[in-house]
Amino acid sequence: MKLTSHEARVIGCLLEKEKTTPEQYPLSLNGLTLACNQKSSREPVMNLSESDTQAALDSLAKKRLVAEQSGFGSRVVKYKHRFCNTEFSDLQLSEDKVAILCLLLLRGPQTAGELRTRSNRLHGFSDVAQVDQALDSLAQMESPLVRQLPREPGKRESRFIELISEAEAHLDTQQVPQTAPRPASSQPNNELTSRVEQLEQEVAELKQQVADLLSKI
Repeated sequence: MKLTSHEARVIGCLLEKEKTTPEQYPLSLNGLTLACNQKSSREPVMNLSESDTQAALDSLAKKRLVAEQSGFGSRVVKYKHRFCNTEFSDLQLSEDKVAILCLLLLRGPQTAGELRTRSNRLHGFSDVAQVDQALDSLAQMESPLVRQLPREPGKRESRFIELISEAEAHLDTQQVPQTAPRPASSQPNNELTSRVEQLEQEVAELKQQVADLLSKI
């Protein structure tokens, strides 16, 4: 079963918000649409309408990967995933593996170093070796969930891609531009990049919380 790009974005957002903003989880349709369209921590950036998000939710519900949950004293329907680690899912994964899959669903192919830098709000990896170990475990499952991509010319590290969505098929049809590597001095500071991304995500989550509050008025 392969997820569409919209379905993958919805599942990735539900996995992310369950961990990073548990007080706001499950998510309303409006909150989930805002999460899908975040400009930070998303690749590619999408512009889904609520109808697009609802269509993805309906499709995922048929696949038994999401469920509705009505809020107490509220008419707002909220949504939660059944992708993994629930009584309805055969897929049981440790926190580190969920974090990696979540990042790959939300941001596409990434190196182990990028995954470690970007995972601080989902799971604390002490070093890249721990990321490699989790990636190996996911790649060696009976039905592999990730795959290592061939190293691109001029790149020091190989990227990994999730095998849950149609991303791999789309990647195979794309032409990767041959660009020369930048000098080491111009490489972005990973720690600064991570802090900026975290601040951007926190702003997006505050917007989502405001939207959820307004939907209850």
